[in-house]
Amino acid sequence: MSQKASWLRRRLPAIAALVLVAVLFQLGRLPSASAGDLDELASGFAFRSSSIALPGGFRQQAIRTVNQDYKDIDAWISSVGAGVAMNDLDGDGLPNDLCITDPRIDQVVVTPVPGLGNVRYAPFALDPAPLPMLEPMAPMGCVPGDFNEDGRIDLLVYLWGRTPILYLAKAGATALTTSSFQAVELAPQSAGSRYSGPLWNTNTVAVDDFDGDGHPDIFVGNYFPHGPVLDDTKSTGVAMNQSMSNAFNGGEDYFFRWTGGTAGSAPTATYEMVSDVLPRDISKGWALASGANDFDGDQLPELYVAHDFGPDRLLYNRSTPGRISFSAVKEVRKPFVPKSKRVGGDSFKGMGVDFGDLDGDGLYDMYVSNIATTFGLEESHFAFVSDASDRDNLRAHFQDGKAPFADRSADLGLAWSGWGWDVKLADFSNSGELVVAQTTGFVKGDVNRWPQLQELAMANDGLLSDTTWWPHVRSGDDIGGSQRLHFFVKSDSGRYFDLAPKLGLDVPVPTRGIATGDADGDGRLDFAVARQWEEPVFYHNESPDAGAFLGLRLTHPAGAATTEPTSTTDPAATTDPAVGSPVVGAQVRVTTSDGRVLLGRVDGGSGHGGKRSQDVHIGLGKDVSGPVTVELTWRDRTGQLRQQQLSMNPGWHSLELGAQAQER
Repeated sequence: MSQKASWLRRRLPAIAALVLVAVLFQLGRLPSASAGDLDELASGFAFRSSSIALPGGFRQQAIRTVNQDYKDIDAWISSVGAGVAMNDLDGDGLPNDLCITDPRIDQVVVTPVPGLGNVRYAPFALDPAPLPMLEPMAPMGCVPGDFNEDGRIDLLVYLWGRTPILYLAKAGATALTTSSFQAVELAPQSAGSRYSGPLWNTNTVAVDDFDGDGHPDIFVGNYFPHGPVLDDTKSTGVAMNQSMSNAFNGGEDYFFRWTGGTAGSAPTATYEMVSDVLPRDISKGWALASGANDFDGDQLPELYVAHDFGPDRLLYNRSTPGRISFSAVKEVRKPFVPKSKRVGGDSFKGMGVDFGDLDGDGLYDMYVSNIATTFGLEESHFAFVSDASDRDNLRAHFQDGKAPFADRSADLGLAWSGWGWDVKLADFSNSGELVVAQTTGFVKGDVNRWPQLQELAMANDGLLSDTTWWPHVRSGDDIGGSQRLHFFVKSDSGRYFDLAPKLGLDVPVPTRGIATGDADGDGRLDFAVARQWEEPVFYHNESPDAGAFLGLRLTHPAGAATTEPTSTTDPAATTDPAVGSPVVGAQVRVTTSDGRVLLGRVDGGSGHGGKRSQDVHIGLGKDVSGPVTVELTWRDRTGQLRQQQLSMNPGWHSLELGAQAQER
C-alpha cells in the first residue's frame, strides 16, 4: 500500500466526521436570502404604527412587589402580564376596540383602536367593584366573549392572586364607560368585603364549546401553585418548579362548563367548575398558553396546553353534552427524531400556540413558541405539521392515542428567533399564505444574566426548588431584553423569512401578546402588540395591492340564547342593540376555483397574551375575483351539529347560524 493511501485510510474517520458536520450544518443552519429577495418579499406588506391611548391617574411601577421568597428574582416573577385583545365591544360592527392588560399600572383598560380618525369614547379601566379584592393581585390577561349569551360582548379577566372575573356588558349602555360592565365572579366566593377565596395564579384561558352542548365553556390554566406570589408581607406559601424539563408541581387547571345567564342592567352568568377532567401530571403543569381548535371535524375542539418546564399536552376531545372529557395524544417516536421534538413528549419551555394550515393540505398544523436563543438557551420552536391523509385518518390516530404530526420548524426556517411568547398565524396580505407573527424577549436591563441562566439550566433538578440557587434577576438585569417582534413570511421556496426589520416592526423591547382583527373593515388584518413594561402599540395594515379575501361575522340568531328573559319594565333591556353572540368554534373551509382549500375558525381566545377578533378572515389571493365554495360547520344552541355549503363572493359577510345559515 502506498504511503499516500495509508495516510488517507488512517484519516478516513476524521474526514467522514468533518463531512457529516458540514452536511448537518448546511441542513440545520438558518435560511438566508439576498437583500433583493427580501425587499421583494417585503414589498407586499406595509404597516403604520400608532400609540394606544391609556387612562391617566394610576400609580406607575417598573417592577412588581413579590413574596419574600422571590425577592432575588423579582424581575423574573414580573416578566409576564402584558396582554391585548381585539373585538367589537361597542356594537358598531368592527373589531376596533382593545382590551389592554398593562403591568405598569396593573389595570385592564378598554380603549378604541387609534389612528382611524374616530375617537368614539375615552379609554377607561375596568372596575371590579363590588367584588372583594386584595392588594397583592395583578391582572394577566383579558378574553372577550359573550359569557351570558345575551348578544353583547363581555370580558373575562384572569389574574395572579384570585380567581377570574367576568365583566358582563349591561343592556342599555349608550357608550362604553367603566359603568358599562357588571363585575361578577366566575367561581362563586364567600360573601365579604375582603377576598378570601383561593389564590390562583392564572396565566392562560381558552374558550370554546368543549362538551358540544352549544354553549362556550372555559379552560383556566394556572402557572404557579396556588399561593401568595405577589404578597411581599409573606415569606412562605409559594414554590418553584421541581425540574427544568419535567416539572409537575405547578398550579392546578380547571374547566368551567356554561350553565346559564341573564341579560339586563344587572346581568349574570353561571358556570359549573369541573376540577377532575385532567390527570394530575397534566393539570399540575406550569401552564403559560393554551389553544382550542377542532382538528378532526367532529366539532368538538381539541385543547393544546403549552407548559413551561415540562411536556406540552395535546388533548383529544371525547366529551358529550354535560360532560367534559379529554385524553392525551402523543407523537410516536421515530428514528432520528429527538425526544423533545415530539407532540406530547417535549421538554422545552412552551409559551405560545396557534393553529393554521402551513402546508396547504387542508388540515390544521400547530406553531408553538419556546426558548430558542443562540448562545442563550437554544431549544427550538415547533412547527408541528400534520402527517394525516385527511380528517378521518387524523381522528383514527387520535382515538388510538397518537398524534400524527412532525416538527418541520428547521425545514421551514421557523425554529429559532429568541425567547418566544405569543404567536399568531394570519394572512396579512390576503395572499392565501399565512404569516407567522411572534413576540419574543424576556427581561430588559443592563447586566447580562444569560451565563448564569445557562448554568441553572444545566444544574441538578434537586436545586431548583430553592431560589438561593437561581441567578439574581432583579431590576437592571437583562435576559433577552433587546429581542424583538418577528414577522415570518413564506417565500416561493416554501421557507419563511423574518421581515420585521424591513417593515419597521423590530423594536428592541420584550413583547408578549398579539391581537389581530380588521379594525376598519377594509379587508386587511391589523394587529396590536402588548409589550412588557413598555407601552402597547397598534399597527394599521396599509399593505399595497392586497389580494381578495373572505370575511365572515358568524353569530347565533337573536333570541337563541337560553337566558332568563329580562323584565319588559326594565328600560335598560331594550335601549341598545346587541352585537350578536359569536358562534365560538365554528369552522370554515373555503375551496377556490383552482382547487386550493383554505381554513378559518371562530377563535374563542387561543394563545398566550393576545386574543384575536372573533371574525373569520381568510386571504384568497390576487387571482380570485368570483365566488368561492364555503363549507360551514357549527353547533347550534341546542348542541345540534350543523353543516352547510354556500357559494360566496369575496368580501365581508354577516351570517346568523341557526338550523341554517342566513345572511344578514
